[in-house]
Amino acid sequence: MPINYYIFLAVALFSIGVMGVLTRRNAIIVFMCIELMLNAVNLLLVAFSKMHHATALAGDAATMVGAEAQLFVFFIMVVAAAEVSVGLAIIVMMYRNIHSVDINFLNRLKH
Repeated sequence: MPINYYIFLAVALFSIGVMGVLTRRNAIIVFMCIELMLNAVNLLLVAFSKMHHATALAGDAATMVGAEAQLFVFFIMVVAAAEVSVGLAIIVMMYRNIHSVDINFLNRLKH
């Protein structure tokens, strides 16, 4: 499959994530959109890694070039899981204290 399809899909997913972060007020939806943007970047990393690996295979059949990006994607997914757990814990504590998950309400807590 051509890499153009992967790029188009990743750009579409990233754009949906950006629009969700900028327009939504619910903290859970904002976190979901951030995860969507991270997954779009992961998709691009894997697609470019596969493309780079395919071009390296043409020169040397025993090469492992291009596998580093897939390892990097794994670590991004681990960090994203940790981010979600901390973010959801913050949202739960916010809901317990103010009975709302509206992020606009957090601006009023500054003063």
